[in-house]
Amino acid sequence: MKTIKGPAIFLAQFAGDEAPFNTLEGMAHWAAQLGFVGVQIPSWDRRLFDLSLAAESQDYCDEVLGILSGAGLALTELSTHLQGQLVASSPAFNVMLDGFAPPELAGNSAEQQRWAVQQLQWAAEASRKLGLTAHATFSGALAWPFFYPWPQRPAGLIDEAFAELGKRWLPILDVFDEAGVDLCYELHPGEDLHDGVTFERFLSVVGNHARANILYDPSHMVLQQMDYLAFLDLYHERVRAFHVKDAEFRPNGRSGVYGGYQDWIDRPGRFRSLGDGQIDFKSIFSKLAQYDYPGWAVLEWECCIKHPKAGAAEGAVFIRDHIIRVTDRAFDDFAGSGADLKKNRSILGLVQQPDSLPEFTIEKK
Repeated sequence: MKTIKGPAIFLAQFAGDEAPFNTLEGMAHWAAQLGFVGVQIPSWDRRLFDLSLAAESQDYCDEVLGILSGAGLALTELSTHLQGQLVASSPAFNVMLDGFAPPELAGNSAEQQRWAVQQLQWAAEASRKLGLTAHATFSGALAWPFFYPWPQRPAGLIDEAFAELGKRWLPILDVFDEAGVDLCYELHPGEDLHDGVTFERFLSVVGNHARANILYDPSHMVLQQMDYLAFLDLYHERVRAFHVKDAEFRPNGRSGVYGGYQDWIDRPGRFRSLGDGQIDFKSIFSKLAQYDYPGWAVLEWECCIKHPKAGAAEGAVFIRDHIIRVTDRAFDDFAGSGADLKKNRSILGLVQQPDSLPEFTIEKK
């Protein structure tokens, strides 16, 4: 078994225009002071990271690692959540997604998609140069506007959406395979890959690609009312990244899973700072240790109540206290008596047979 690495923090929700949140070095020292030992970097934020430069320059990648090392931190993964969204997206979201791509591409969804694919290819190469083994992203959403089967969907609509999703992602998965990096899709409402069934469907259209893996975030499963512990029993072999984020679901007589278009603070399902929600993290960390999860525990802070700085400070302690240092021996080794084949056979009543047995004949009457 492996001890989970951490605590680490995803920097996206904390980056800003004021120091120390406007540079990687500033954020690294801030995170280290809170007790984090790793960071996940949003690759789209040029204040912190230059993705195109990282893809072409080993010197730049070494500089990034040096900045983090100087603060006592490791790099856990890069993230292309925003770019991944643009790899495959319904026209219904075109206007809302303009801010995910460069301003000069606004209103041109075809060019935005090409830009996003290039970004993912750069992310694979940058991850290789940075010595990473996993990468975090979104799948995008061609079929999401049709997730509820009314109005009745035309026959084959979802099949076609997933066929196209696989067509767009398969070349990217191959690039990540060449780089030796797992591409980990965060299963998230609003994405075509949002639960186990949709992930299985995706695997079927990319030939069960070895690099198609999962970023496990139980908060999104709580909001869908999934069994997030049973999920690990089913899919642990594909879990290669982990966002530690809390959530709660409080249904009432007025709204439930769909949320009634309400603001986050009024929705029955909402994200919370670590320890303030309903998720059983003790069981999650136990299962991840049991299943030999090889990666990091990364705080993704999202809460509509608590201040982010408080959430970050509390989150470092919360994750540290939940990481299980796995055992290197069986608890009952003290009572072991060693392996002895002759003794074992004797205990089982298996008397050693002679090399040859006498021949018997049946006398006929």
